Amino acid sequence: MSNNRGRGLQANVLGTFDTVVMAVAGSAPAYSIAATTAVLVGAVGLASPAALLYCAIPMLGIALAFSRLGRIDVNAGASYSWVGRTLHPFLGFISGWALVISTTIFMVAGSLPAGSMTLALFDEELAESTALSTLVGACWFLIMLLVVLGGARLTVRAQIVMSGIELVILALFALLAVFHTDSAHVFDWSWLGFGHFDGVAGFASGALIAAFYYWGWDVTSNLSEETRNSRRTTGLAGLIGVGVVFLLFEVFTIAVNVILSSKQIQDHDANVLAVLGEEVWPGWGGKLLIVAVMLSTIATLETTLIQVTRSLFAMGRDRTMPSALGKVHQRWNTPYVAVAVVGVVALVMFIASNALGTVGDILSDAISAIGLQIAVYYGLTGLAAVVAYRKMLLKSVGDFVLGGLWPLFGALFMFWIFVESLGELSGSALAIGFGGIAAGLVPMFWYWRQGSDYYRPAKLDATRTVEVDYVPAGGGDDNSLVHEGLPTDF
Repeated sequence: MSNNRGRGLQANVLGTFDTVVMAVAGSAPAYSIAATTAVLVGAVGLASPAALLYCAIPMLGIALAFSRLGRIDVNAGASYSWVGRTLHPFLGFISGWALVISTTIFMVAGSLPAGSMTLALFDEELAESTALSTLVGACWFLIMLLVVLGGARLTVRAQIVMSGIELVILALFALLAVFHTDSAHVFDWSWLGFGHFDGVAGFASGALIAAFYYWGWDVTSNLSEETRNSRRTTGLAGLIGVGVVFLLFEVFTIAVNVILSSKQIQDHDANVLAVLGEEVWPGWGGKLLIVAVMLSTIATLETTLIQVTRSLFAMGRDRTMPSALGKVHQRWNTPYVAVAVVGVVALVMFIASNALGTVGDILSDAISAIGLQIAVYYGLTGLAAVVAYRKMLLKSVGDFVLGGLWPLFGALFMFWIFVESLGELSGSALAIGFGGIAAGLVPMFWYWRQGSDYYRPAKLDATRTVEVDYVPAGGGDDNSLVHEGLPTDF
């Protein structure tokens, strides 16, 4: 894999607290609950809390895989680099491309609710307009694009404000929901079992949607080149992020099933949280939760931009995509070409999205398509961790469970729900999911034929590889990653 000697990202900008905030914001608690609960309930009904629970277990295995791989390879491309250096460069590129496509799709699926939530603060009828929602959402997207362009430090400061307000509002309404007495259903512990799933295929479709809930915490790995003590910090932040959002997802999904009727959930599929807010705090509740969802959506647009631009930066640096994507701005230390390209592509998709239907229709198909792509790159990363640490798995019970068994289980689970859900998804969701991944074959084979060093990688082996964080090369500002063939302990 190429060690590009060009100017690199700014090192040591983010600390542990910053990366934990980014991990939680990446999963977008309020947005995920608002936009995805109706889709999940529609797929599995009262089994929705169980789908989130049983998806959290393998998801922690994937988070462990990211954590362990991040210790031995600090790279903004994350799974793109790790999978390419352990399994095969083609699989590595597909892994990175799946992330790029899923994040790009999300920028449309996420910007539409950002626009509709903003409009809903003033007029509920305006929020139903796809055209107006697209316009306002595009404005929020451009603002976040400028924030990301301004560098990691500005990005995380904006994130702390937005996510801080969001989490305070969610915590308040979690308490209000617990003490709410007027309910459509009575909670039953069977909701956390397997009894409410419609067979194996039903469980798989619910788990695929649940994967979308959790998706995003791995932004910490894409920020590894800009994080202090990143080999420890990024993995820890990812694990904490998964734990925090799991609790929020379970509390609010149970609350929605208990307090709201099936009709209320179906009639407000783009934002069930607003309806929940009105139920537990009439008058103010709906507005406050709309604010929380709006902030969450805008915040996760920012983390999504980080993921896609850092991934494209790594690809440009390795010359598996146009090398211009690997250029970094001299003042802001951000991949400004990648940011500009993503901005243009997303704005074109915003315009095209007006022809696809209502906000709810677009969200449903996009969430399912993104779920397929998430399953691909999370599953490949889980396998990559097992391969990279394969010679160390029998050193202790901890190594075997945390480094082998759990990541492997996470990987196999992701592949399983990918296969099982194929028969349950709509034709448009399958077209978006597979078409997006297939499009990556063109640049992959093109740059392979061009002789990119990425396709002749130094194999990633935890027993032989020492990774030195990005340090100035030749005493200047440019950064490089140094690989040493020396034994080490992790």
